[in-house]
Amino acid sequence: MITPAGLGSTFADVRVLDLSSNLAGPLAAMVLGDLGADVIKVERPDSGDDTRGLPPQWDGDGTVFLSVNRNKRSVGLDLRSPEGREVLLRLAEGADVLIESYGPGVAERLGLGFDDVRVRSPRIVYCTVSAFGAGPVGRTLPGYDSLIQGFSGMMSITGHPDGPPARVAPSAIDLSTGLWSVVAIMAALARRAASDAAQHVEAALIDCAITLMGHQVMSLLATGKVPQPLGTASPSTMPNEAFPAADGWVVVATANDAQFGRLCEALGAPELAHDSRFQTVADRVASRDALRPLLAGRFAGRTVDEWVERLGAARVAAGRLQGLHEALEHPLIEERGLLVRPDAEGRSEDLLQVRVPIDVDGSCARRPPPRLGEHTEEVLREAGLDDDMIASVLSRTAADRTPSGSAPRR
Repeated sequence: MITPAGLGSTFADVRVLDLSSNLAGPLAAMVLGDLGADVIKVERPDSGDDTRGLPPQWDGDGTVFLSVNRNKRSVGLDLRSPEGREVLLRLAEGADVLIESYGPGVAERLGLGFDDVRVRSPRIVYCTVSAFGAGPVGRTLPGYDSLIQGFSGMMSITGHPDGPPARVAPSAIDLSTGLWSVVAIMAALARRAASDAAQHVEAALIDCAITLMGHQVMSLLATGKVPQPLGTASPSTMPNEAFPAADGWVVVATANDAQFGRLCEALGAPELAHDSRFQTVADRVASRDALRPLLAGRFAGRTVDEWVERLGAARVAAGRLQGLHEALEHPLIEERGLLVRPDAEGRSEDLLQVRVPIDVDGSCARRPPPRLGEHTEEVLREAGLDDDMIASVLSRTAADRTPSGSAPRR
C-alpha cells in the first residue's frame, strides 16, 4: 500500500554513490533516485559517463544518458589520482549504497573495491554490475548488451525464420540488469537493518539474459529442441502474431481453443476450428506453417480498423501494429501519464521524460539529468571538505576538461 507521502519518499534517508556508466548501473541508481534517494553520480571530469557523448544529442548530452540519469547530482572526480580516491572514500563515509560497473578487478586496482570501501563505510551496500561476472572465465570476456545478446542465444531466436539473426532493439539485457540490481540493493538494505554489516551484491548481464529467456530455456531443457526465430509469433500459442491487413498490420492473440473458434467465425472460416490439424493449442503450434497462410489470406481482405472492430466484437484480442511515434501519440499514453515534464529546477524542462512505471500517484521526483560536474562543489562541501581541498579538486576538474590550447568545453 502506498503511504500518504507516496513512493517518492521511500528512500528519502538513503544516499547513493553512482560510479557506474552506460545503462544498467545508472538505471538502478536512477530508480533509487526516483524513489527519493540522494544519488551522487561520480564521473570522469573530462568526459563523464560514456553515454553523454552518444548520438543523438539534446542540449549537449546524449539522449541515452538523459534516459537513465535524472534525479542525480553530478560530481567530477579523477579516481585515478590519490586525491580523487580519498575524496570518493570521504563521500562513501556518508553513503548507504555504492554502485560500480568497472571491469573485473578495476575497482580493486583503484583502491575502491568492496574491501577498501567498507573500511571507511562499515554499513555500505556495495553493488557490482558486470557483464559475465568476476570468475576465471567471466572476467576474461568483454561485455555490452549486444555481445550478451549474441553470447546468450537471444539473437539466434530473434528475427524471422529465413532471415539473419536480429538484435532486440531495446537494450533489454542492460535494462533488466539495472532492475535486478535495484532488487538486490533493496534486499541488501533489508539485511543490513538486521545485521548492521556491509553487504556486497552483484548483478551480471549474462545472468539476467538467461533469466529473460526463462521459458525458452525451460523448453530446451525439457524437450531438447532448440528454439528457432519466429518473427512476430509466440512459441507457445498460435495464432499469436502480426498479420498483414489491407492497410497495415494487425496483431492477433489467441490463448485457448475457445478463442480460436471465435476467431475462425469472425474470419468467415469456421471450418478451420474443426480441422484435425488445428484442434488444440498444441496442434496449432505444431502446424503453424500450414495454418498461417490460411489465416493470412483472410486478413488481407479488410483494413486493420475493420479487423480490430470485428475481432473485438467476437472477444478476440486484436490491435494495430504501431510505430513508436504512433504509440506515443495514442490517447492512452496521456491517460497513463507516461511522459512527464521534469521539474523546472536545473536544466531546461523542454524535453519530456518517461516516468518510472510504478509512480502512479505522481509522487516521485522529476529533477532533470545533471550537467557534468554540476554539483561538485556543493557535494564536497556537504562532505566536510575544506576550501583548499575543494579548490584543488575543482582546479583539477577544470584542467581535465580543458584540452590544450582551447577554452573549456560547455
